[in-house]
Amino acid sequence: MSGILSAIQIASQGLSVQRAKMNIAAKNLANVETTETPEGGPYRRERVVVKEDKANTSFSTIMKKAGASLRRTNPRHLQGVSLSMKKGIEIPAVTSNEVVDPPDSYRLVYDPTHPDADEEGYVKMPDIEIVDEMVDMMAASRAYEANTIAISSAKEMAKNALDI
Repeated sequence: MSGILSAIQIASQGLSVQRAKMNIAAKNLANVETTETPEGGPYRRERVVVKEDKANTSFSTIMKKAGASLRRTNPRHLQGVSLSMKKGIEIPAVTSNEVVDPPDSYRLVYDPTHPDADEEGYVKMPDIEIVDEMVDMMAASRAYEANTIAISSAKEMAKNALDI
């Protein structure tokens, strides 16, 4: 049963990451024409970077990496705990961070009639490709759907196991 719960936990982390990716892609698409932000300059594209959260690594993993082992002081310690629970299934936590492109990432568009045009008639526009953002959003949507199916399958397996 712990394998099923691990699968649900992993898929739920995937749901959070994919939701963040879809939100950022939508934000980028909404600001594709924004030439002036409160911070100054054109809107800067945002991205989601996913990485393992080393701060939330389990105690047993840290002990294994350190080469240390735990000794039982009493043979009854952990008695009755299943083998899979003793070893534990390590599920690394993941974090998704929003990263903003640098301030000099923009494209110049010649439009002398634009209110934000400089003396030469160029406007600093966000460096956002609509097609790329739509592809990112579609990929995140498909991955989100795959994670929901994984959770549904795990729930169905747990239900079937209880029916036996």
